[in-house]
Amino acid sequence: MFATPAFAQAAGGAGTGAAFAQFIPLILIFAIMYFLMIRPQQKRVKQHRAMVEALKKGDHVITQGGILGKVTSVRDDELEVEIAQGVKVRIVRSTVSQVLSKTEPAAANS
Repeated sequence: MFATPAFAQAAGGAGTGAAFAQFIPLILIFAIMYFLMIRPQQKRVKQHRAMVEALKKGDHVITQGGILGKVTSVRDDELEVEIAQGVKVRIVRSTVSQVLSKTEPAAANS
C-alpha cells in the first residue's frame, strides 16, 4: 500500500521538459510586447530628439502646451519663442512637440 522511495523518484525525471514548456508563452508575450510597444516608442523618441536638436532660428513650432510661435533665439537647452509681435517666452527645448515650418538654409536662398 505504501509507495517505496524508488517509485517516488522515478516520476520526477519528466518534469524538466514540462517546466520549459511553461515558459514558452511568457517568452512569446515578451517578444510581442517588444515589437508592438517598446520598439516603436524608442523610434519615436529618437525622431523627437533629432527634431529638437535640429531646431534653429526662424522655425515655427508648437509646444506641448499648445503654444504656437517662431523661434527667435536658440541656446543650449532653451529656446526663445515669439508668440505674438513683441511677446517672447523662453521654453525648454524638449517641450517642442512639432515643427510647423522649417527655415531654409542660407545657401538655398541665393
